[in-house]
Amino acid sequence: MELGLAGKVALVTGASRGIGAAIAAELASEGMNLCLVARDSDKLGQVADSLRKTANINVQVVSADLRDPAASMDAVARAVGELGRLDLLVNNAGATKRADFFTLTEEDWQDGFALKFHGYVRMTRAAWPHLRETNGSIVNIAGVGARAGSAEFTIGGSVNVAILNFTKAMADIGIPQGVRVNAINPGLIATDRFARNVERTMHNRGMNREQALHFLLSTHGTTRVGQPEEVGALVAYLASKRADFIQGSIIDIDGGATRSL
Repeated sequence: MELGLAGKVALVTGASRGIGAAIAAELASEGMNLCLVARDSDKLGQVADSLRKTANINVQVVSADLRDPAASMDAVARAVGELGRLDLLVNNAGATKRADFFTLTEEDWQDGFALKFHGYVRMTRAAWPHLRETNGSIVNIAGVGARAGSAEFTIGGSVNVAILNFTKAMADIGIPQGVRVNAINPGLIATDRFARNVERTMHNRGMNREQALHFLLSTHGTTRVGQPEEVGALVAYLASKRADFIQGSIIDIDGGATRSL
């Protein structure tokens, strides 16, 4: 499917691994020039080098901790300064601690919101004027943990709910200003984080790897784990003019695990 993204510019946060790296690869395959942002400069450089080899695009990297209030403005300025414009912001950076609620500290809660929620807010504020100029779009990566409470995911679920509400609010602002804002809720996706979840399940329940994987799938009521590139393909579609009438939508990509309305 021709999406008409060639020559446009995307800024992707959390782009050094997992879903973020897969999103970057999909956008690169569509011909978008990229600014990739993450804390791990070595991993970020590896992703950028790989994309430069496989796609005829310009790739810039910004090693930054988006918990720093100044980092978002710097990243956007670098993207626009080096690439000339900004058409798409993908907010993806941030993982939250999963643990028993009564073991979580004040610092754990502050850190969970600092990177994933406040980082998204700051990136949106910094990118918005440029996206207005290009009639661009924002895709926020949240998670299906927003849909229902979970005893071991109190921070992550709370952060994701906040992101979904923020998405709806910015979409409302974006209607008259020509900026589309949508969110994606990934379910079980084959990333390093999911691999750690499998290891934790093996340890906590005395299971082997196959049993732990079956347990996780059965608790979600699904038959397989999603692939990062499937999320990447959805982001590319949402960034394209083919999705021009999709505004303020929250799309679950979880194999049918979410059954609530």
